[in-house]
Amino acid sequence: MRLFRFLLYLSVLLTACEQKPADSGTNPYTNTYREYYSSVTGKKGSELKTALFEIIGNPDVLSYAEVWSAFEKTDVKADGSVWDMYSDNPGGKAAYSFSFHQKRCGTYRREGDCYNREHAIPQSWFKGASPMYSDLFHLYPTDGYVNNRRGNLPLGEVGIFSWESVNGSRVGQNTSGNFVQTVFEPVDEYKGDFARTYFYMVTAYENDVADWRSPQIGGNSYPAIRSWALEMFLRWHREDPVSEKERNRNNAVFAIQNNRNPFIDHPELAEHVWGNKKDRAFSIK
Repeated sequence: MRLFRFLLYLSVLLTACEQKPADSGTNPYTNTYREYYSSVTGKKGSELKTALFEIIGNPDVLSYAEVWSAFEKTDVKADGSVWDMYSDNPGGKAAYSFSFHQKRCGTYRREGDCYNREHAIPQSWFKGASPMYSDLFHLYPTDGYVNNRRGNLPLGEVGIFSWESVNGSRVGQNTSGNFVQTVFEPVDEYKGDFARTYFYMVTAYENDVADWRSPQIGGNSYPAIRSWALEMFLRWHREDPVSEKERNRNNAVFAIQNNRNPFIDHPELAEHVWGNKKDRAFSIK
């Protein structure tokens, strides 16, 4: 049944891709997936999150070794280089870049030495269990040294920083909400990307997330995100709206895993699940 659904919507997607994308900054594929998300209409809050889980849960993930080659489809820039959100300079030329078949980590001593496979949600939080371990929706190619500096730190907003990467990602004490421990802060351009990654993961793994242990997510199936982090992620989601990069990546991962990130296709879902519309029923526009 999952394969049938995938083939059906892939054919619709290919038809949509032949059309000229919208110029307004809104998602040109929204209506393409009206049927895919039809079962969530009329739901709100935790019930809506569960309805989304029933659509996107149990993805057909690759092996971890296969993720390297998948990145060539999911995270490639226009010039053919690796799209690394830990080193990219959205406002200009990056200090360095990686090619897909060179500089895979390995060892590293500094930024630019190599790139590896970053779990946006640190694997220690879910004990390295499958299928989360190789779900492409939270796996990104990133600079190995920056990845190591991040470690298993939660995401946050840094005041005084103890370390800063070449592109401005920072490690330091959190200033968002009442959480005051050390966090990792990505650059503004990609904060929405990471927020929607977290929304996806706690939704796609609704039956597992209560057992995850971290200062940011886990402990229950709803809301599944700590209050300080949820407030921050919703703000990141609003201030850094869905980009063409995310839409393209969503489509590429769908072609591999047979599931989608609904918070990219319909950003308003986050408001109806956790945000300022969580008491109002969702309907596809």
